[in-house]
Amino acid sequence: MIKQIFGKLPRKPSKSSHNDSNGDGGVHDNSSLNSALGPNSLNNSKPGSASSKPSNSSRSNNGPLNSHSSTSNKSNHGKKTASLASQAGPISASGVYEALPSFRDVPSSEKQNLFLKKLSLCYVVFDFSDPSKNLREKEIKRQTLLELVDYISSVSSKFNEVAMQEVTRMVAANLFRTFPSPNHDSKILEMYDMEDEEPAMDPAWPHLQIVYELLLRFVVSPETDAKLAKRYVDHPFVLKLLDLFDSDDQREREYLKTILHRIYGKFMVHRPFIRKAINNIFYRFIFETEKHNGIAELLEILGSIINGFALPLKEEHKLFLVRALIPLHKPKCVSMYHQQLSYCITQFVEKDFKLADTVIRGLLKYWPVTNSSKEVMFLGELEEVLEATQTAEFQRCMVPLFRQIGRCLNSLHFQVAERALFLWNNDHIRNLITQNRTVILPIIFPALERNTRGHWNPAVQSLTLNVRKIFSDADQVIFDECLARYQEDEAKQKELQEKRELTWKRLEDVAASKVVSNEAVMVSKSISSIAIDKSTAPKATA
Repeated sequence: MIKQIFGKLPRKPSKSSHNDSNGDGGVHDNSSLNSALGPNSLNNSKPGSASSKPSNSSRSNNGPLNSHSSTSNKSNHGKKTASLASQAGPISASGVYEALPSFRDVPSSEKQNLFLKKLSLCYVVFDFSDPSKNLREKEIKRQTLLELVDYISSVSSKFNEVAMQEVTRMVAANLFRTFPSPNHDSKILEMYDMEDEEPAMDPAWPHLQIVYELLLRFVVSPETDAKLAKRYVDHPFVLKLLDLFDSDDQREREYLKTILHRIYGKFMVHRPFIRKAINNIFYRFIFETEKHNGIAELLEILGSIINGFALPLKEEHKLFLVRALIPLHKPKCVSMYHQQLSYCITQFVEKDFKLADTVIRGLLKYWPVTNSSKEVMFLGELEEVLEATQTAEFQRCMVPLFRQIGRCLNSLHFQVAERALFLWNNDHIRNLITQNRTVILPIIFPALERNTRGHWNPAVQSLTLNVRKIFSDADQVIFDECLARYQEDEAKQKELQEKRELTWKRLEDVAASKVVSNEAVMVSKSISSIAIDKSTAPKATA
């Protein structure tokens, strides 16, 4: 009871707490930084000082970095959060953010300690929205990062767990952030073309680039033991790296692509998780947002991964093709990543030619109706797939395939018709078509004849005549049969049209004869039945 009473009495403030109450938030913070960077304080080198506060106030992933904060620092944190977040801490403003000695100036026995101290110094994240702010401190950090990159590249001993932990923490403090995304959940995306947007440049790139380079050198270094490093380059770390692929900055996505590919190659234990995480990004992009900046880079990584798949392909990989890659043809912005997507699809067909039927039917399912430029891309991808297709798989899908190609041949957009006719320039595809001409020619012959007689573009007419000649040279008998059938159908259509016009003329004459007397027009049963029959006849013929 007595202890509880004494515990509630106010105590005499200590020297350190008195310094905290001076009103100048930089006094205690400066001493904290000096103690953190002292020569005999490795345990305190983790950033608990105010220098790391800006990243803590703006990044939720750096929570553990506060575990070593002092009591007085916690008491002042509430008053200084806003200013610290915007100014990268009062340390920078007071000029105490000082450069550490170079690795060349210390003996080899001290380089490991200096490495950890330099990593701690780089926890500070500066505000680049104002180019004139903290210029000296930003340059100190940039030089420190460059020294760290050189050290990681030239180190000759294995990294211990402390070093691995500090590297990943420093990388997380500088890289992991949330992007502003006002358009991600909006359908306004349909109103503009992302290809017309100006490329965005992150103002903090002078520091970000070196941090990315440091992470890349760390991952590929032979001194990084994957069995130990997997504890720190773990699933949450990989997920946050994947989140960064949505960056607007193309330079950042290029670095991320290289780093993630290296992580996939070095950390075999993470491979299934990385594939699943990429799957989830694709699903959200296809079925929810249709907005993501890094789809092309992710597909480029997957192209290399698919190329290394062992045969026979696992069912998991085939499901990935059907559920993720083929539906990626659906979004309107497919042109942004179609080249990489086409490569992945072709890799699957080359790995297992039995997948050709699945892929071609998937393309037909998502075939564009009103977007001509997208249709040209689909025809280009179709040619690459058909080039790797064997006869048996081709025969399974050739009927629906050439119905669609026939519609492309008659497209009023000359590039679509021209691209479809270019399929006959490919020797393998032409051989497949020639072998199955008895089925294919009757399907596309009407389209060829209509192009020959009435297409507005001379180049399309010329290419159509060449294709027509290929069929006539291959099998004149079938060609003549198709021509006779087409002429017969054309004559029937002409006759039906004439009968329809005659019927309407009779109706007009009857109506004209009754218009003077204002009598109701009675249509005989024979005339009305003829009109109904003839109006439905073209649909049946079609």
